Amino acid sequence: MSSDLITLQPEHRERVGAKLQELAGSAALSDAVESPNGITLEIRAAATFDFLKAAKEDPELQFEYFIDITAIDYSDYSEAKPERFAVVYTVLSPITGLRLELTAYLAESHPQTQSLVPLFAGAGWCEREVFDMYGIRFAGHPDLKRILMPDDFDGYPLRKDYPLKGRGERASFPVYEASEGHGRNI
Repeated sequence: MSSDLITLQPEHRERVGAKLQELAGSAALSDAVESPNGITLEIRAAATFDFLKAAKEDPELQFEYFIDITAIDYSDYSEAKPERFAVVYTVLSPITGLRLELTAYLAESHPQTQSLVPLFAGAGWCEREVFDMYGIRFAGHPDLKRILMPDDFDGYPLRKDYPLKGRGERASFPVYEASEGHGRNI
């Protein structure tokens, strides 16, 4: 049985890493580093969209499969980081089998970056989740609103400064009860 997936030799991984480093140029905050599943790179948030667009369209790279977006709050992290917040993007190149994990740092005073929805339609839900849990905004998102918390919820539960037991808001969450004989009451 043959596979269409290219098995990369170490020199091929280095070539992909060098190409990504070249695409990032002066926006790179670190060197591209090989990880067990691919390559990691830190970049300036303002360059994220253009970098991922170039990595997607480059015929040698083709990082065209969107996997995930998440965020990190580094406010009480033991190592110094450039900013309090980071958005971490994961994309895959089907031709190389490599994942790219791209970390973009955002200032605490203005945690915002450009939406990837024009590049990857699947990014929409992930951006909404990051917005809802961390308060990070995605400029140009077609429908950026809460997805997990009530619309009138005050705060962002995954920020390190949010109290572990909440602020008592659970008592005011709407409760929906199932009609008699159809499920159980909540």
